[in-house]
Amino acid sequence: MTSHNKLSTSALAKQRQVEPKSLFNELKQLGYITWHDEQWMLTDVGARFGGDYVESEKYGRFIVWPTNLVLDDTLRSDKHLTATQLGERLGLAAKKINLLLSELGWLQRQDTEWIATLQGVRAGAQARTDKTNHNKFVVWHPSVLRNHRLKQSVLEFKGADAEAHSTEKSFSSFRQKFAAKHRTLDGHYVQSKGELLIDNWLYMAGVVHAYQRQLPIEQDVVSDFYLPAGKVYLQYWGSDSGPIEGKTVEATRALYQQHDLQLIEVFPEEIEQLDSILPKKLKPFGIKAY
Repeated sequence: MTSHNKLSTSALAKQRQVEPKSLFNELKQLGYITWHDEQWMLTDVGARFGGDYVESEKYGRFIVWPTNLVLDDTLRSDKHLTATQLGERLGLAAKKINLLLSELGWLQRQDTEWIATLQGVRAGAQARTDKTNHNKFVVWHPSVLRNHRLKQSVLEFKGADAEAHSTEKSFSSFRQKFAAKHRTLDGHYVQSKGELLIDNWLYMAGVVHAYQRQLPIEQDVVSDFYLPAGKVYLQYWGSDSGPIEGKTVEATRALYQQHDLQLIEVFPEEIEQLDSILPKKLKPFGIKAY
């Protein structure tokens, strides 16, 4: 079903013979939408149930839904979870939970406070302010506990075999298809000479990085590198057999844009100029090298 065959929230409310305000409130309780930056925003949960955006010259950007939208009552909640409460359910201390959420790109540190990123808001984050000391903090819709990427990160952090526990066998199969054969200075095994040169450059420049990091989205998509200091992903558009196909590049770019994920791109013709190219590409994300 395309977005053209879907209904706005108000139209869906009319179809179901309920007040639009009531349906908006229900969708918020279910975690399908959230109020952010003075407008309704579609969450990852809402997108999973078929929610989408359309652009209109008259009304601007708004959310639309399938006519047969399923309202999962098990997700309904007026209460949000603090990091401590989230940690109790996942078996980790609040500090470690915040670090994991930060690594996923859902939180960022601002002085002594944690602030939700746009990706975090989509995952179920909401900003709160302590009435006593006015410190800002983040709470989470309970639906975040079902998030596959969060559960996978918790398993990996605990040292468990995340792939063995995951129902997403397609991700395991994906990783097995592309054997990593080049060993980098920091011990990573990468798939191409270009990735090796990038990995070695990042290591020698003191830039913390992860290799083959799963994107924090529902789809099974792996980025070549993730640089947590800048909450940015780095993609190398090449392989030992040549450049990556243009259609694949465009589709991958669109996916990053769709999920508001930051992306640095490196092309095969740039590999020999990493010393001059990478510092410039990293600087906009607050990452200093050299």
